Amino acid sequence: MLGRTSKILLCCALAAAGWLSQAWSAGDDALATQRKLFQQAYASAQAGADSADDDEQLRGYPLYPYLEAARIQHAVRNAGITAADADRTAETFLLRFTREPVAREVRRAWMASLAQRSEWEKFLSQYQDESADETLRCHSFTARIQLQRTAQLQEAVVRQWLTPRGVPACEPAFEWLRTQNLLSPELIERRARLALTKGNVDFARQMTSMLPGELAAPLNRWIALLEQPLRTLDTLIAMPGEPVEAEALLAGFKRLARQDRDAAMLRFDALKQTRGWSTQTASPYALAVALGLAWDRRPESLQYFSRVLPADLDDEALEWQARAALWAGDWALVARSIATLSPELRQNPRWLYWEARTAEQLQDPQRARELFQSVLRADNFYSAMAAARLGRPVVPHAKQLTVNDAKLQEVERLPTMVRARELYYCKLRPQALAEWNYVYAQLSEAARAQAIHVISRWGWHDQAISVAARRGVFNDYQLLYPRPYRGAVSSAAKLTGLETELIYGVMRQESLYRTDAISPAGARGLLQLLPETAQRIAKSLKQPRPQPDDLFKPEVNIVLGASQLRTLEEKFGGMRMMALAGYNAGPNAARRWLPDRPMDSDIWVENIPYNETRGYVQRVLWHSVVFAWLRTGQGQKTDAWIARVTEDGAESLLSQR
Repeated sequence: MLGRTSKILLCCALAAAGWLSQAWSAGDDALATQRKLFQQAYASAQAGADSADDDEQLRGYPLYPYLEAARIQHAVRNAGITAADADRTAETFLLRFTREPVAREVRRAWMASLAQRSEWEKFLSQYQDESADETLRCHSFTARIQLQRTAQLQEAVVRQWLTPRGVPACEPAFEWLRTQNLLSPELIERRARLALTKGNVDFARQMTSMLPGELAAPLNRWIALLEQPLRTLDTLIAMPGEPVEAEALLAGFKRLARQDRDAAMLRFDALKQTRGWSTQTASPYALAVALGLAWDRRPESLQYFSRVLPADLDDEALEWQARAALWAGDWALVARSIATLSPELRQNPRWLYWEARTAEQLQDPQRARELFQSVLRADNFYSAMAAARLGRPVVPHAKQLTVNDAKLQEVERLPTMVRARELYYCKLRPQALAEWNYVYAQLSEAARAQAIHVISRWGWHDQAISVAARRGVFNDYQLLYPRPYRGAVSSAAKLTGLETELIYGVMRQESLYRTDAISPAGARGLLQLLPETAQRIAKSLKQPRPQPDDLFKPEVNIVLGASQLRTLEEKFGGMRMMALAGYNAGPNAARRWLPDRPMDSDIWVENIPYNETRGYVQRVLWHSVVFAWLRTGQGQKTDAWIARVTEDGAESLLSQR
């Protein structure tokens, strides 16, 4: 059922705009002409072109208010002698649309312009603290100071002051604190310490420079420990009486343990001796060394884990102790580590699987079988591995969301949903998300389930999957595992010899089907390729050199990404798990993780030091199983996953079973 608010919205919209149901019945193309007109006008508005008279067709398009908004934003950002006219236009627009999504960017742009022009009275009349970002909040402080409305302002400014980084827009408010003698050394010290706990050394130094010597000294020592941990720790070893705060010393030692494992090992015993540490004091330092060594899969890690007190072994530390024990083949320690995990984590399929493997190694086949069977209830990498151990095919536990076509169409006809769809089709993603969130918040629970199907049918797959995940929907595989771009995927599969299911698995994990995805590192498109990598692959395939924006084209990106994965498989001797690790973290990183002796594939994957890469490998493999099951309708065998990782690739263990 739709919520009461949604029903009112729907009735009003249909009464006011009879074209809407006609547009729906005729399909998306009913708005194609208007959409094209809007896109052209919107681009011109953003560029600041003077607007001509808009015809009736453009004015009747659902996104016309966004065109008006774009024009107003440009006007207020460039307000000069016409500032008064721009202000009146913005104010009128905001009165029309109040809190609707289309008003938000107009409000931000207008208020930024008001602040720039020091129109503080008008600024405060429009300010809404609950929706303000940090910059607008800082401007509101300045406005109150300039208008001498400073009652109860101190508390708000102090809250903003206690931020572990610079906040340029708030500097006038911070200066006001100084002039009122409200910015005490204690507040400066607190901010410096916040910056140090976040590792923001440069800003901490800036804060520390404002303190008297006796307050600055311990903070400067902390800064030195973070910037030059090796040299500073050596000084403290040579001068055991030199004062240092415990938090700072541990922070510096952790930094060293991440940078140089061997140096940290050497200095652990020296610090313990010269500083007279008790076993309790030394324990967190031992843990820092143990974790660093475990990430490097070095055998000494277990020696340092043995020097950690149980109270310091939280779940994360216990997981890494178990991984180090797996790598070393110490199954008894694996068992003890798992037994000490929190009850909730111990019931996670990951650790149920490893408890089963441990029972198997400790000659308790009945217990191992029972545990493997319990893991089968999950749908993930570990359930697939358990199925392989039991010699069973994998059949995902599908559970579909019910589709109610009448309710689905009712939801899609909502004006806000129509605007969200058109914004998505016009590639205005932030605005589409804002409209979606606005309408979704007003829907009943039943209508929200239908809304997921609505956006999936638009092709907005990443949003459908994300919303379903937030609702705890993970097993509607028809909905959550779409197979778009089939022509490009099929071509890539034929060229590389990879299964289409694997290509789709990488695509789903890399970009959630977003053609326009860009990673922080600059990887682009569906299979997330760096431009230089794509150009190298294209050259090897004797294909045209792709430009960066070409990677947003599915027919380019998918073929090049699949070719890169195929190349990695060949480099790693056919070992798919290693190839996937190399695709995510880079081939050099994956090569560093090669074992010095044959290693069970599941143990190797579990010891991938990057949490992101470990999860990536496991999820892509599971995705490939689901896609194969969707295509064939048959249970999938994962026996090939049971192998040994070697320096040259993979050795099958099937003959040993």
